[in-house]
Amino acid sequence: MTPYDSAALPSTKPRPALIDGFGRAVTYLRVSVTDRCDLRCTYCMAEHMTFLPKAEVLTLEELDQISSAFIGLGVRKLRLTGGEPLMRKGFMSLVEGLSRHLKSGALDELTLTTNGTRLAEFAGELAAHGVKRINVSMDSLKPDVFRRLTRGGDLAKVISGIDAAQAAGLKVKINAVALADDNAAELPDLIKWAHERGCDMTLIETMPMGEIEQDRTDQYLSLKTLKADLMSFWTLTDLDFTTGGPSRYVRVEETGGRLGFITPLSHNFCELCNRVRLTCTGTLHTCLGREDASDLRAVIRSGGNLEAAIRAAIGEKPKGHDFLIERGAAPSVSRHMSTTGG
Repeated sequence: MTPYDSAALPSTKPRPALIDGFGRAVTYLRVSVTDRCDLRCTYCMAEHMTFLPKAEVLTLEELDQISSAFIGLGVRKLRLTGGEPLMRKGFMSLVEGLSRHLKSGALDELTLTTNGTRLAEFAGELAAHGVKRINVSMDSLKPDVFRRLTRGGDLAKVISGIDAAQAAGLKVKINAVALADDNAAELPDLIKWAHERGCDMTLIETMPMGEIEQDRTDQYLSLKTLKADLMSFWTLTDLDFTTGGPSRYVRVEETGGRLGFITPLSHNFCELCNRVRLTCTGTLHTCLGREDASDLRAVIRSGGNLEAAIRAAIGEKPKGHDFLIERGAAPSVSRHMSTTGG
């Protein structure tokens, strides 16, 4: 497939920024290109997922159309997610098409979050299309633990993908979900490993999204507590640094590397939220932790006013999320993280 026609470029005429009802500018769009993944991480999805039929999933052209509309309305950062984005057939042609916004200066950054299993195959192409950095999700350095957490994943394959990405000149950040029973004890080793490779590291609290086989209460680990533990043997210096997302960063003086904390439960970060998420079905979620939804697929397939629909949705963006972990309680949000986009 060839890159999309340049006629799809947003107008260069300045438009008002996307401002929600609380005065926050929305400049960051995360787009899920597929709900499918070749791993089955225990905290992310059920073991036996039912995936969407093709007719419900946006075409690559529709993904480009909606993304470009957001860019025309002031979005400066675009992250492609899944499921696993590199599983989507034709994905690299979407990246190539969207890269025109980097060349025009309309977009500051085009990036993606991946599980790394297919990264060795695509790292060079990503770099060639203007991707400068990526996030790789990896929760353990122990092959047996990694295999159990992902229900069959091959850690060596992911590390080979990280090697290929760095060889292609991509900056890699490692993301790990902090899990009380499964990886809490090895997180310092994982942080050191990432920093020794020149990678930033971000830790994420498990989020109550979608029904899974286990009670997340057993796995929840407060990063406030973990940070205090790390400070018992490391020196952590707060940094005035951001990649546009919710991470709060410190420098680990003993390793020289950056460490981020994403804390939706122990330290709410909603007051600075600049993000919205588009699912692969064209549903726009303006809050990760709310059951809000705007159907942009219906708008574009009926020939409706996409800009007006986007502005209306942003105007209804809530002040904050409803995340809460309580033993025996239903998830705060019924949809799985794998269908929402990371």
